[in-house]
Parts: sequence; structure tokens; C-alpha cells
Amino acid sequence: MLAIGAATRIFLFRETIDMRKGFESLSGLVESAFTGELTTGAYFVFLNWKRDRLKVLYWDIDGLAIWYKRLEKGSYPKRHNDDVIIERKDFLMLLEGVTPKRIQKRFRIS
Repeated sequence: MLAIGAATRIFLFRETIDMRKGFESLSGLVESAFTGELTTGAYFVFLNWKRDRLKVLYWDIDGLAIWYKRLEKGSYPKRHNDDVIIERKDFLMLLEGVTPKRIQKRFRIS
């Protein structure tokens, strides 16, 4: 499992991708969409068009790493907002397959 710190930024790539893409192709997509963020320790989430596979690309101290998950049944839920930066709890719910019907957010101290 991924160990995600509270201050980690998580970017969701809005377009679907071909899951055959590797380090070079995914890092190129990241650099074109999120310039300068590749080696900051942020996580970049990619989904395929059937939404049953997920790849996470991240910088792991000395190089890039990919985490890959394939669902045996079902698919990842579609997000209704257009945010490209998602919160850690939303990412963890996405991984677990939780589709919240209503989320009441508490205040956030910035």
C-alpha cells in the first residue's frame, strides 16, 4: 500500500490513458499537464477508459515509481467536479471504491 503523508499533493489526470504507458510516457503527460511537479513528491493518478485500472506515478526519493491496480469487478467512480488536485481522503476513498452520496466538509485551517 502507498504511504501518503498529510502534505502530499495528489493530482488526478482528467483524461483517460492507455495503461500500456510506462515511465517515460506518463512522465511526459505529467510535465505537459502539471509543469514542474514531477519530482516534487506529488502523486499523479491515471485511469483507463473503462475505469477498472488505475496507475499512480510518483517520485520516490531517487527515481520514479509506478503503483498499478486492476479491479476484478466493477469500476472506479466518476468524479463530479473538475478538480485536478484531490485531497488524500478522496484519493483513499477512490482506491477503496467508496462513492459518497454526500460529503459535508468541516472547516479547513489554511
